[in-house]
Amino acid sequence: MGSKKRRRRREERPTIHPKNKYSENPPDFALLASLYPSFEPFVFYSRDGRPRIDWTDFNATRELTRVLLLHDHGLNWWIPDGQLCPTVPNRSNYIHWIEDLLSSNIIPTTSRNGDKVKGFDIGTGANCIYPLLGASLLGWSFVGSDMTDVALEWAEKNVKSNPHISELIEIRKVDNSESTPSIQESLTGKSVQDESNMDMSGHMDEEAEPSSSSSFNLPAGAQSSYHGPPVLVGVVRDGEQFDFCICNPPFFESMEEAGLNPKTSCGGTPEEMVCSGGERAFITRIIEDSVALKQTFRWYTSMVGRKSNLKFLISKLRKVGVTIVKTTEFVQGQTCRWGLAWSFVPPARKIISPHVAEKKNLSFMLEGVQRQFSALDVLQSIETFFSASGASCKLNASSFTVNITVSNDQCNTILKNEVNRVDEGPTSKHLEETSSSSSCLNASSTSLSFRTAVFQQIPGTLLVQGSLLHKDNPLPGLFSSIFQQLEETLRFKFCR
Repeated sequence: MGSKKRRRRREERPTIHPKNKYSENPPDFALLASLYPSFEPFVFYSRDGRPRIDWTDFNATRELTRVLLLHDHGLNWWIPDGQLCPTVPNRSNYIHWIEDLLSSNIIPTTSRNGDKVKGFDIGTGANCIYPLLGASLLGWSFVGSDMTDVALEWAEKNVKSNPHISELIEIRKVDNSESTPSIQESLTGKSVQDESNMDMSGHMDEEAEPSSSSSFNLPAGAQSSYHGPPVLVGVVRDGEQFDFCICNPPFFESMEEAGLNPKTSCGGTPEEMVCSGGERAFITRIIEDSVALKQTFRWYTSMVGRKSNLKFLISKLRKVGVTIVKTTEFVQGQTCRWGLAWSFVPPARKIISPHVAEKKNLSFMLEGVQRQFSALDVLQSIETFFSASGASCKLNASSFTVNITVSNDQCNTILKNEVNRVDEGPTSKHLEETSSSSSCLNASSTSLSFRTAVFQQIPGTLLVQGSLLHKDNPLPGLFSSIFQQLEETLRFKFCR
C-alpha cells in the first residue's frame, strides 16, 4: 500500500514541457558517447546497465551541455572553468513556457516589433543559454545583459560561434561601477525595511493599510534589499520595446548556501549565484523596475528557486497594479524550479456578439486538485463564487449540484471583477482572460439560469459541468464567459 501511495505521488508531479525536445526522448548518454569521443570518458554504467554521468563533476556536466547543444540544436558552445553551466532540458522548459505566454490571448498581441519576438535576458552569463536556445528554436531576437568581463567575453564568443543566429543576439554591458538603490529609496530616502508590513516571523499583517505602487518591503527577517548593479532600469534604452524578459536570478545569499547541494556541480561564480537578500531581493528589484517600465515589456518573467519566495513575490505583485500573474513549475529530474510571470498590459477583452450561437452545456476538468480538498469543497466554492455577486444559488449536497440564477446586472459585476483579479494559476496552461464592457451586454432585466455539477473522476481530478436550464438563453454569450471565469477561479483555489 505504501509503495502505491509513493508511486501515485510521483505520477502527480508536473512533467517536462510537451514541446521540449527531451519530453519523449531523454538524452541518450550511450549514443552521445559513441558519437562524441570527448564525452565518452565521462560516461559509466551502473549495475543495471544504464549509462550515467557523475553530476558532481563540473567537467562532465559541462561536456554534456556542449554535446546536447551541438547534437540537438546545432549550436557551438563552451564556457571556461567555474562559470555557471546550464542544464539544457530545464532551460528549454522556460523558453517554451514563455512561448506559451506569448501565443496565448491572455493579453492582446501588439506589432511593436512587427512579427518578430524580442526578449531581454537579465544576466545572460558566459553561457548565454537563453538567447541561444530562443534564437535557434524559435527565431527570437535577444538582448543579453551582464557585467563581468568574463561573462561578456564568452557570451560574445558563443554568439559569434553560431553565425546562423548571431545577428539575432546583442550582448550588452551593464555598468557596475556603483550599486543602485531601490526605486522606493530613491523616491523617499528611506530604507525599504523601515516601512515593512510584515511581522517578525515574516507573515503579512492583513490589517495593514494597502501600500502604494512604489512600496516593495522585504520582511523584517531579511538581511538586506538589493543594492547591486542595474537590472532593467538603466540597462533598457529609451524607446526600446520587448515582448518579454527572462531571468535566472542569483538564488543565494552566500556561496556557502549555494554549495549545500552535494548531488550536483554546475559551477557558478559569486556574481551569478549570490546577491544580498538572495533571489527574493533580486526579483523584487525586477518588480520595482517593471513598475517604472510598465508596458515596455509585454511580459516580465523570472525563475524562482524556492516556493516560499514565490508566494512572497506574488504578494508584492498584488500591490503594484499588475493586470495578470502566471506561475508554473519546471521539473527536471529531482530539481524543481518555478516560473513567475506578470504584465501591466490590460487583459484581452472578448466582445460577445448576441448573434453567436452558444452551447447549452459546458464542462472543464480540474486536474491536480490538492489532497485536502473534496468535490464538496469545490461545490461550495462554486456557490460562494456566484452568491458573492448577489446571484440566487441552491446547493444540493446529495446530487453535488448548484442551481444558479443570475441577473444581467450580476453578470456585469462578475465580469467586471474579473478584469482586476490577479490570477496565480499554478500551471503553465493558459486560458483566455475574458471580460466584457456593459455596452456588450443585454440591458434587459432578464436572468440566466443554469445548473453546475461536480463529479469525481479519479483521485485529484474533478469534472465540472454547467447546463442551461432554459431552452432559450435570454443573455446570449454570457454563459460561456462566466463559466470560463469560474474555471480560472477554481483552478487558482484548488489546483497545484
